[in-house]
Amino acid sequence: MRDYFHSYVVVVVLLLVGGGIVAGALAANRMLRPHRPTPEKLTTYECGVDPVGGDWAQSYVRYYVFAYLYVVFAVDAVFLFPWATVFSAPGYGLTTLGEMFVFLGFLAAGLAYAGKKGVLSWV
Repeated sequence: MRDYFHSYVVVVVLLLVGGGIVAGALAANRMLRPHRPTPEKLTTYECGVDPVGGDWAQSYVRYYVFAYLYVVFAVDAVFLFPWATVFSAPGYGLTTLGEMFVFLGFLAAGLAYAGKKGVLSWV
């Protein structure tokens, strides 16, 4: 029972040492950095341009849909690489091929749905 809790003590000590290193690095950074705030430095800006106009701006939801579709297809592409390695293993050929066609069918259905809704037209 003593060895069981001793392994947790080692983990806690390592966490404390790691936290101490991070805290020491942040404290050293705070002590060594120059700190000279000016009104120009404290002004809100975007891309180096002074803010003009109100604080409310309308953004198009369509751009989020493009980003969502990209993420969906990028993640699906990640699943294709392990499939390619398993496909060559003995005993998995036809089963893996069938599963991948089902997977690609779902992707094609999603792409067809997005195309039918007009999401893929860039206007």
